Amino acid sequence: MADGLSRTRRLPVLRNRRDWQSLAYLVALPALAAWQWRHGFWWPLYALMLFLTLGIGVIHHNHTHIRMWHGRWSNRATDFWITLLQGHPTFVFYPAHVANHHRFKHGARDVARTYRFGGDTNHLWGYLIHPAQAVWVLYPLFYAWLGRLRRHWPGAWRYCLCQYGAWLGLWGGLLAVNPVKALVFVIIPQLHGLHWLLATNYLQHAHADGGPRTVAGLNYARNFEGLVNPLLFNIGLHTAHHEHPRAHWSELTRLHRDHYRARVMPALNEGGLTPYMFRVFVLGIFLPRFRSRSCMAPEHVR
Repeated sequence: MADGLSRTRRLPVLRNRRDWQSLAYLVALPALAAWQWRHGFWWPLYALMLFLTLGIGVIHHNHTHIRMWHGRWSNRATDFWITLLQGHPTFVFYPAHVANHHRFKHGARDVARTYRFGGDTNHLWGYLIHPAQAVWVLYPLFYAWLGRLRRHWPGAWRYCLCQYGAWLGLWGGLLAVNPVKALVFVIIPQLHGLHWLLATNYLQHAHADGGPRTVAGLNYARNFEGLVNPLLFNIGLHTAHHEHPRAHWSELTRLHRDHYRARVMPALNEGGLTPYMFRVFVLGIFLPRFRSRSCMAPEHVR
């Protein structure tokens, strides 16, 4: 009995039971890819795969802020599993997101601030091109981060390089087996998920106030309510997340409702993500009244 209890204690234990949803997404995506690899393309499953790539990006984000498991090795295994599913190493969230975006909150020192690229805009082209712009300025952060790790924490540096090896090894192996299937069922969905992961910054911050905190207050981010939150781990409740980065994603609904919704400009509380994108990015092309208005003073745009 003692041996059985010991084995039970060694099993991975989630920090929060709501992350069973995260585990379901982490299992479902490769299962759908494997099924179609063997049986052929089926568009309903492929569409579900593309949606799940969004979830993988959010899980990556959440796992960076709060490790999913009690236990180092379970969390490290999850790092590598997310790396393989997302098509990019997970370590990049530390220099790009935690040490940059959360530190400067869309301010002038946030290297991927939306108004850095072509001014304070919020339109379809800005949304589509923002991931490429962000990669251009974020990769120097990654290189600098890796350089510091190599000098001061060589073990962590090797860990990051192993993530690159796992990702590139997966791509190389699958391309060698069947390049067409590798592109259709693995690489293209991963690139779709990475685009959404980076473009989310534009959705959440374009036309929000990136000025000094004494001026901007809590108006540095846009919030989305509706179905996006139960489906994608409350990713729309961005102000509450910024103010409580160590809160589990399941707590953000209460924090948003009780502490932040009423303190943010009404224009920055959107009812739903899809209606917002259709209104601003599609109708706004033709009808100015559907475009968003900047919350930011012109002198702070730089």
